[in-house]
Amino acid sequence: MVLRLATAVLVLILGVSGLRAADDYKLGPDSEVQKDVPKGKVTKYTWTSMIFPGTVRDYWVYVPAQYDGKTPACVMVFQDGRGYVDEKGSFRVPIVFDNLIHKKEMPVTIGIFINPGKVPATEAGQRERDNRSFEYDTLSDQYVKFLEKEIFPEVAKDYKLREDAAGRAIGGISSGGICAFTAAWERPDLFSKVLSHVGSFTNIRGGDVYPGLVRKTEKKPKAIRVFLQDGSGDLDNQFGNWPLANQQMALALKFAHYDYKFEFGDGGHNGKHGGSLLPDSLRWLWRDEVPGKSTDK
Repeated sequence: MVLRLATAVLVLILGVSGLRAADDYKLGPDSEVQKDVPKGKVTKYTWTSMIFPGTVRDYWVYVPAQYDGKTPACVMVFQDGRGYVDEKGSFRVPIVFDNLIHKKEMPVTIGIFINPGKVPATEAGQRERDNRSFEYDTLSDQYVKFLEKEIFPEVAKDYKLREDAAGRAIGGISSGGICAFTAAWERPDLFSKVLSHVGSFTNIRGGDVYPGLVRKTEKKPKAIRVFLQDGSGDLDNQFGNWPLANQQMALALKFAHYDYKFEFGDGGHNGKHGGSLLPDSLRWLWRDEVPGKSTDK
């Protein structure tokens, strides 16, 4: 009896994968279309990149109804854009933006939702090549340079965008999550806010070094605010353990005195938990850009 009890306690402490996670997160009212809330406009585009030569990708731009064309809007970029812009998916970002902007719980923000690049097939019978891991998991400034030199100028042809880091955020799921952190880490002058859902801070392309780098590197001169989400049912494979990696990232950010928040649940490698938290995570990330809102953590 004592042995069985001790084993059960050890399983709870270690989060042994034999226990099934509930992973039963539900979306709240801020993720549902609300009556009398003005609806923003979403437009789809296609882009051929020079910074990632040979790649083609779709991207979507969300413009809130409150954008007046005169005042530069805040900007938030999402990797794996199709999943975030989908109004029937786990995140439903356009609906959440509509509701929070209407309630003045986040600033007027233009969303840019970008798919990873693909290299089209050049001959009949060939398959296109997915460039996602190279773009997202590589620890370099190439992806943020792609945003700075290609995507931002293209969107700015039609809309006025804030150019200061405080007015820019970036987010993503899995490899898109570590990509978001890399963008801000490499260029804190361009991005000050990071949203990572089940981020791949593991050794896919060396991302497991981040906790150590955060601890040993002098704090960035520009502030980076980071919202991390993960769950005990996340991946454990040859690249690493996602729950452990995210816990190590959170503790490293704490040690280095960054403005961070970590929500750890029991979910798996999906958007259920992150989607349910999205309204609150956006309120937290943007809290000092909303007039009259507290800047407290």
